[in-house]
Amino acid sequence: MCTSACPRCVSLPNSSSSSMDLDGFELLSAVAVGLGLAAAAGFRIFVPLLLAGLAARVGHLPLAAGFGWLDDTIVLVVLAAAALIEVAAYFIPWFDNLLDAAVAPAAVTAGVLLMAATLVDFPPWLRWSLAVIAGGGTAGLLHGALAGLRLGSTVSTGGLANPAVATFETGAATALTIVAVMLPLLAVALVVFMVSRSVRILVRRRRS
Repeated sequence: MCTSACPRCVSLPNSSSSSMDLDGFELLSAVAVGLGLAAAAGFRIFVPLLLAGLAARVGHLPLAAGFGWLDDTIVLVVLAAAALIEVAAYFIPWFDNLLDAAVAPAAVTAGVLLMAATLVDFPPWLRWSLAVIAGGGTAGLLHGALAGLRLGSTVSTGGLANPAVATFETGAATALTIVAVMLPLLAVALVVFMVSRSVRILVRRRRS
């Protein structure tokens, strides 16, 4: 019979606890990565999809089952072309406002896909629930707030300041995607801040 001093008996609980802590941290990190990428989709649709695909291609972003297409060469080429067109289109004043309304569903869809793609070890029902609620909700909320910001810029400056807004959005989408992949917990903090600011903007718009 083992005694309390037996190294085997002492080490097993610690090993199990460490394994559980590691698994919990990995799951939390996966959620954080997905949330950061979904938020980036609120700024630009194709930029985070492209960068996520490239990160997966070089081994920095594990993908859930069924999302292997994201790092496929042909898909990456198509995403690169789409990202260039999207970025350029937002530098056209007035047209950018129409684009905001037209692509709103696509931004939500991109947020859902990006978050679902990162939840590798989650059961399907939980993966898609989180993707739709947290991923799609975050992307849609940020996209709506930014659309309101651009509309305000169009009304107040006649669209002259819109290219500056577009530059900020593209830079934010790029930076947030990189942070989500490299420093996911920092990305969550940024997302919380941006969501709170977005809620204030949308509430202010509704009251005005």
